Amino acid sequence: MCDSLVVRHRGRTWFAKNSDREAAEPQRLIRIPEVRGDRRATLMTTYQSIAQTAERHGLLLSQPSWMWGGEMGVNDRGVAIGNQAVFTKLTQKNANCLLGMDLVRLGLERGATAREALEVIVEHIHIHGQGGAAGYRNKSYRYDNSFLIADPHEAWVLETAGHLWVAKCVEQWAISNALTLGSEFDLHSPRLHEQARKLDCWDGKGEFHFARIFDTRLLPWIAGAQQRCQANKRVLDTGAESFGFMQLAAALRNHGDLGDNFPWHNNRQVCMHAGKVWRPSQTTSSLLASLDNQGVSVAATATSAPCLSLFQPLSFEPSSGAALLSDPLEPIEQSLWWRFEAVHRRCLADSDFRVKLRASRDQLEPLLLSALGQQQIDWPKLADLASHWHQYWHAEAIQQPAQLGRWWRRYAQL
Repeated sequence: MCDSLVVRHRGRTWFAKNSDREAAEPQRLIRIPEVRGDRRATLMTTYQSIAQTAERHGLLLSQPSWMWGGEMGVNDRGVAIGNQAVFTKLTQKNANCLLGMDLVRLGLERGATAREALEVIVEHIHIHGQGGAAGYRNKSYRYDNSFLIADPHEAWVLETAGHLWVAKCVEQWAISNALTLGSEFDLHSPRLHEQARKLDCWDGKGEFHFARIFDTRLLPWIAGAQQRCQANKRVLDTGAESFGFMQLAAALRNHGDLGDNFPWHNNRQVCMHAGKVWRPSQTTSSLLASLDNQGVSVAATATSAPCLSLFQPLSFEPSSGAALLSDPLEPIEQSLWWRFEAVHRRCLADSDFRVKLRASRDQLEPLLLSALGQQQIDWPKLADLASHWHQYWHAEAIQQPAQLGRWWRRYAQL
């Protein structure tokens, strides 16, 4: 499960995504430098070897620890991409091709604009196909993908079903694990209508509506996809002129009417919390980006549960991100994500601890995010403030380990 939204206003594009994956699935935030003149002929993605390119853009990538690709990211040319699982009639059940997360990374590494990134993704779907075991523990979990792809000048929604796809250029959009494009799209895969008929998905009569033809019903309903998408559309409808990092952070922290009543959550919450057999996913990382002609500004949690986490500023400046970024060669236990799990779990079980943590977070976070509007940013100072906050709350959390229920003890061990 995941939620993404994008909005463009007066030469600026705002992008936001919650990555929802299995509980206790670590996710790193990493910086990958640009590459020039790579002579390697091939690269190994999560499951498949494909042709390598000699020139690749630098990127910031939120990456599940066991795979090659990433859930969301931004490159140094100002392109942001996030993907969502969609459960279509053409989802492959057995083959291990390119995961949606691999396609996100390929689009960021090889696309200098949103349109170029889109073309990279659909080209690789055409050549290699998409699909594969996408779960951390649940290797039967497989899906197709939809994408939000944005740069300072335009934004695209790209939705797929197997090797078929449609895309639309948008000013604002939200996606949440169900297809959203119907008959109005700007681009599509070759011979789309013919292929839909050949696959017995469409009889050729009436309107060609991509979402109705290829989407399934059960899993999107269980996932609460429509309700989460509508929640983010209401945020978009408030008006882009009011958008900023704090407003987008609030959108990704949305629990709806159920608030912090975690046992009663039902997958309809944008900020998702795991806890049942039918609710195995949780928000494991969150990212916000502002894209304009002046450059790229990013804020991320690199931790589970945005409602409990601290959004911290980040950029492509080498001195930024000291309190956020992980080294993919180091043990995952040294990552910020892993260390914060003690805090996350204590918050789930201890409401007093949760209230105190949020009060502390709400004092520090505006100070950190306001720095993104400044011309000169003191990155070491920001990293020091964030590090002290995390160290304090980690020390507090481990004094009294979380007393969680049976589901967590059985299914969500680190």
